[in-house]
Amino acid sequence: MRRDTARRTGAGLRWYVRQLTGEAKWDDYLERCRREGTEPMSRRAFERHAADHRESTTQSRCC
Repeated sequence: MRRDTARRTGAGLRWYVRQLTGEAKWDDYLERCRREGTEPMSRRAFERHAADHRESTTQSRCC
């Protein structure tokens, strides 16, 4: 029972950290490219695109 609880806690923590760091978005993007049969951009280009999008969206700014 304890081992199962520890495993679920670890999986939840891993999920949370991946969501927080954006790693899950990268994996989702790669999966979408596989499904659509398109060539994915590099990780660096993906991060740059995401940063540009965040900076151009006024909703993400506090001021």
